[in-house]
Amino acid sequence: MASSEEKQSQPFADIFNEDEAEKSFLLSKPTCLIILGKPGSGKKTLARKLAQIWKCIFIEALEVIQTNIQEKTEYGLKCQELLFKGQSISEELVTEMILKKIESPQVTHFGYVLSGFPSLSEEYMTVSQQVEKIKNLKLKPDFLINIKCSDYDLCQRISGQRQHPDSGQVYQRNQWDPNIIEKHKKKKGQREEDNEEEEDEELEEEQTAEDPLKKSEFLHQLVQRPEDFLENAEKRVGKYKDIMLHPLEDLMAEQDCERIIEVDGNQQPYDLLVAKNKAYVASDKNYICCSCCFNKQGELFRVLSSYQLIARRYRWRRSRWGKACPVALKKGDIVMGNPDLAVSFLGKMYILSSLAALKAFMSNPRPYLLPPMPLPPCKVLVFGPPFSGKTTICNLIAHKYKGKV
Repeated sequence: MASSEEKQSQPFADIFNEDEAEKSFLLSKPTCLIILGKPGSGKKTLARKLAQIWKCIFIEALEVIQTNIQEKTEYGLKCQELLFKGQSISEELVTEMILKKIESPQVTHFGYVLSGFPSLSEEYMTVSQQVEKIKNLKLKPDFLINIKCSDYDLCQRISGQRQHPDSGQVYQRNQWDPNIIEKHKKKKGQREEDNEEEEDEELEEEQTAEDPLKKSEFLHQLVQRPEDFLENAEKRVGKYKDIMLHPLEDLMAEQDCERIIEVDGNQQPYDLLVAKNKAYVASDKNYICCSCCFNKQGELFRVLSSYQLIARRYRWRRSRWGKACPVALKKGDIVMGNPDLAVSFLGKMYILSSLAALKAFMSNPRPYLLPPMPLPPCKVLVFGPPFSGKTTICNLIAHKYKGKV
């Protein structure tokens, strides 16, 4: 009996049944990843590229701070006020922004790639407490990507970094050191005769990286940050091994070994992504909403039905919502959508009624499309003389039909 009940509660989703397949996707959990590694190992670079490829939300301390300041949120205004006063942003505020971002509707739909958390700073929470926060996340990580790199190679790489004071751009040693650049040129010149085509491509790639430095002529302006000094880099790596390595090892030990990916930190992020794509080519990517603007209702359905066809002879179709706005219908109002605010999602067209509704739908369309929607709202008015029991009847009706008073 127990097995039959379980089967009934979790029926098999027929991928050829459109409604079941759509419901299965809307109820599915988005892909979530956490990038781990020593300080300076390239976590942020890899996380940013993964977020671009897998259509996830990139979450990192500096990125979250900049986003909140640009959007002028409550947290952003606090950060701006502290920066104007010349003060640093507290770890508590940064942690709150990161956790709030993970719980946002946009992340609930697209998933996230988290980098730089847990952090080495224990000003607000210890590393163990930060790891506990990760374990208790509502959207738990599906994969842990651990960047491995030897201490010597990592410290040499960090100590070779230089920053331009005006732009803030950080350059690696092979981008600014004339001796290394000359060595690369000599090696490429020796191999030109063997592989001319390959060498031409590599020379073009290197020239694109070197040209900005040569043209701008600011090599002499590059400075070394204090945290990039060799002794400071060694201290950071040592601190990582002392306070963070063991909690992270415990976290990875609790994770399924098939969902832990270890990569070589000496490779370029592009090479790591190529290897990852080959190994996990069957993974699902997140679907996004594509917005289009049209002036007339007929033109909307005519043009959008043939826009970016999913497959040959496969056209976009009207959804069960028709011309009604899904966001307004979820709130209990039937509002016709504006053709200028049309979007396509999962092969169907949806028309929103306002810019606020469009933003909400684009951030996370799942709550507006899950069954029993589209459900036409039923509004009941109860009236009568004073003390006749109007409130009691309203509460009973709302409880019976799962409505709101």
